[in-house]
Amino acid sequence: MALGIFVTSLLGAMALGMPIAFALLASGVALMFFLDMFDTQIVAQNLINGADNFPLMAIPFFILAGELMNQGGISKRIITFALAFVGHIRGGLGYVAIIASLIFAGLSGSAVADTAALGAILIPMMVKAGYDRNRSTGLIAAGGIIAPVLPPSIPMIMFGVTGGVSITQLFMAGIVPGILMGVGLTIAWAIISRKSEVEVFPRKSAREMWNATKQAFWALLLPLIIIGGLRGGIFTPTEAAVVAAFYALFVGVVIYRELKISQFFSVLVSASKTTSVVMFLAAAAMVSAWLIAFANIPAQLSDLLGPFVEHPLMLMIVITVLVMIIGTAMDLTPTILILTPVLMPIVKEAGIDPVYFGVLFVLNNCIGLLTPPVGTVLNVACGVGKISMEEIMKGIWPFLLVHTLVLLLLLFFPAIVTVPLQWLIK
Repeated sequence: MALGIFVTSLLGAMALGMPIAFALLASGVALMFFLDMFDTQIVAQNLINGADNFPLMAIPFFILAGELMNQGGISKRIITFALAFVGHIRGGLGYVAIIASLIFAGLSGSAVADTAALGAILIPMMVKAGYDRNRSTGLIAAGGIIAPVLPPSIPMIMFGVTGGVSITQLFMAGIVPGILMGVGLTIAWAIISRKSEVEVFPRKSAREMWNATKQAFWALLLPLIIIGGLRGGIFTPTEAAVVAAFYALFVGVVIYRELKISQFFSVLVSASKTTSVVMFLAAAAMVSAWLIAFANIPAQLSDLLGPFVEHPLMLMIVITVLVMIIGTAMDLTPTILILTPVLMPIVKEAGIDPVYFGVLFVLNNCIGLLTPPVGTVLNVACGVGKISMEEIMKGIWPFLLVHTLVLLLLLFFPAIVTVPLQWLIK
């Protein structure tokens, strides 16, 4: 009954148009009334505890790092670097988009930020060169969701904090799946673009390639610093976020000299706005998570999924389908914050590796970012590409299929995640 009250009140609040954070609070209050234990002090205390969490400090710093990169000239140098090497190939701008998506993913950890930054630069270039606008926008959106899978991933941080899983191990486990997503998009784009009549950029000379590499060197170095530092135990994920923000500031101001001190205040304001949304969601989710545990909802859900606990693969299939359906109606962050405390006890009972589950769970939620009607990345891409939801769906479906196939591959072959992870964390 408690599970029904929680789900009904949450969906009802969302149906009324209530923001997700307030819907979480409303469902928590409804559950408190049902349990006859309403107390405003419980709400206030859990709100404070939800935000007062050291690992969550990584989120504002990674968001700030992303803003500094966009303002400091790092973004356009990454695109120039990719263009120098593959711009002369048929469909070259598509490959540029994929390569840039992979590099951006190792810098910001935010699908929305990467999609907006890449789309603003590349979509006009692709349309001018004769590429189909719908397909180009779809590719940018599909590349954008690689960011939450590769380190430094903000959703991985949220999952790790909520589920009590090592964030460093989650970061390491996301490397191979993220690369597979990029390879899948490359294969799909090669098939799609082989007969397209589009402008091909002149082949760059070795000197021009070298110059583009030198210009992008400082941007390309950051993912290596983050991954190397985490793997070597030099710093924690939170400290890595601080390093990323300081590094982006230093490169933008001192090396590229495109980030002016006068711009710094607006960068801080923009990063603060994004951070406040995410942190308030995390705080509100803590209220629900505490009440979910108190009401013993995981045990109720465990009873429902009981027949599958002895069969981990079947359990993962059921959870995957459930999350995929929820992902069409709910954004990535609240889905992670709501479902993680509910599903983790069942996953552990079934003997499934929490890190492996976390990677699949985040990837599944990322696919939801590309599915209507709520898909956040889909809506951002529509705005940047200046097309309708119907038009982008015509262009994105091959890439959506690729990401789904990667998810299924990881689902049926867990060793793709677990074996590289064991090597990376040694």
